[in-house]
Amino acid sequence: MKHTLLLAMAGLLSASLLQNADAAEPDGRAVFTRNCSVCHTINPPPKTAPPIGPIAGRYRQKFSSKTSGVASMVNFLKAPSREKSVVDPDAIERFGLMPPMPGLSDTELHAVAGWIWDQPWGGRGQGGGKGKKQQGNADCQ
Repeated sequence: MKHTLLLAMAGLLSASLLQNADAAEPDGRAVFTRNCSVCHTINPPPKTAPPIGPIAGRYRQKFSSKTSGVASMVNFLKAPSREKSVVDPDAIERFGLMPPMPGLSDTELHAVAGWIWDQPWGGRGQGGGKGKKQQGNADCQ
């Protein structure tokens, strides 16, 4: 009986520690799904904001390390401006400048920025190398 009680207490302690670890490290994809996917898709066509895949590609082109790219992205997300943006200026003209995300903690911003950085993008920018600008879905504009 004593052995069973000790095992049960150890199990509860482990579950509590795992729950606290999850609270300290939010999942970037979950943050994206809850907060960003209202406007952003992962890949084209866009909704009301540029897709995440091309944005990730732009950051990887501009920054040599994930650390510096994520830091820049978090800085932009806290207070978006044209000067901080790395997306094509045409995207800002088309979609406008995104609003700040005051409801997200620094930890959540870092998690989602790291997740965005990791998204694959094999496109070549506007037009996908065919000399034409990508056109969005008319239903989403």
